[in-house]
Formats: sequence, structure tokens, C-alpha cells
Amino acid sequence: MSDREIDYELVMRAQKGDKHAFELLASKYQRKLVRLLSRLIRDPAEVEDVAQEALIKAYRALPGFRGDSAFYTWLYRIGVNTAKNYLVSQGRRPPTTTEFDSDEAETFEGGEALRDINTPESALLSKQIAATVQSAMEALPEELRTAITLREIEGMSYEDIASAMNCPIGTVRSRIFRAREAIAEKLRPLLDTQQNRRW
Repeated sequence: MSDREIDYELVMRAQKGDKHAFELLASKYQRKLVRLLSRLIRDPAEVEDVAQEALIKAYRALPGFRGDSAFYTWLYRIGVNTAKNYLVSQGRRPPTTTEFDSDEAETFEGGEALRDINTPESALLSKQIAATVQSAMEALPEELRTAITLREIEGMSYEDIASAMNCPIGTVRSRIFRAREAIAEKLRPLLDTQQNRRW
């Protein structure tokens, strides 16, 4: 059974009133949800509260879950909407940029170059690369930034990203390609790569 099939089975049981099945789903995805929400909300205590609220909303909305997308994709949408509503209710604007640290930068293609931190020079280069990736991400239009974040940071499939972003899979592929190209362009001077290569 695939991960998605297991989730769907747990959802079906939860829809029939099995609270333990939903608790299993919640414990499986709570940390991932908290990590996602911490990109929108800075205060860790607020993040925990909003994550709990999102899980409660997901539980209440569970009868409407039809399995058109993966459970996490569905929960992701609820979490992001809950965070945005929370920020608006606090009189704050949801951020349009997301910060990334060097650990997250390593999940990009060619991240092996970031893992060699045996010398001060390579540690400095790692920091410069992470900062460059972060600034390149911040400079991306929102739809490109969202697509690349869901793919590279959250590890979602193209199908799930298409569902989460409510667009065709071809559009998702195009956005991810364009985002990678923009990031590669910024990294080229640091990594000393040729024009026709990403890194």
C-alpha cells in the first residue's frame, strides 16, 4: 500500500467516526504542517496555535474530503488559509516571501556542494550559496516561489502541486523549470558554472 492509499484508508475510517484514525493522520503530518506554517508566521507559539486550529478545521471538514488530492495537499490548503486568516485577524499582512536556511538550500539539485563544510572557505561558500538561494527565491514571482517551495522544500509531487495551486500540471512543470533557471542564474557566479549548465 502506498503512503497516499494508507492516508486515504485512515480518512475513510475517520469519516466513519474512528477518532483514532484521524489522530494517526494528525500525528503523521503535524510537524510538517508546523514547518510549513512557520514560513508564514514567525512566533513559534502562534505557529503551534494555528497548526492546532488547522487540524481542528481539517477534522470538521473531513466529511467533505473526497480523495481528489492527497490528504497532505488538502491539509496544506487548510493550513495556509488558516494562517492567512489568522494574520489578517491580527492586523498583519501575510508575508509574500519565505526565508530559507542553509539546511533547506541543500535540498536543491546539486546540493552536494553545500555539504562540504570541512574548511572555513567552504563554510563561507555554503553561507553565500544559501543567502543567494534565499534572495533568488524572494525575487521570484509568487506563483514560481510557491511551486518551487512545494516541490523542493515540501517534496510534493507535480500532481499534488497542480491540485494545491489549482492549475494544470504543465503549468506546474513550467513554473518549477523557470524558478530553477532563475535560481541557477544567480548561483552561476558563485559556483563558476557555464551558461548552458545549471550547476
